[in-house]
Amino acid sequence: MQPLTGKELEYLADCMSNEDLLIKQAIVSLTHVQNPAVQQLFTGLAKEHQKHYQTLLNTVQQHASIAPNMS
Repeated sequence: MQPLTGKELEYLADCMSNEDLLIKQAIVSLTHVQNPAVQQLFTGLAKEHQKHYQTLLNTVQQHASIAPNMS
């Protein structure tokens, strides 16, 4: 595996920020609905975006282990 470029890391950071926002929006939406089916939908969306966020985080952490030492 090759180290990620700075541009790729910026893209991953943007994606993580977007996923975090989607998680928060799903949770807020979940608290504002009464219909159990819709609550279940928002719960599923929050979990799915948490998986995406974790995948992105794992990618960044893997990069950190192979990235050249910047010090």
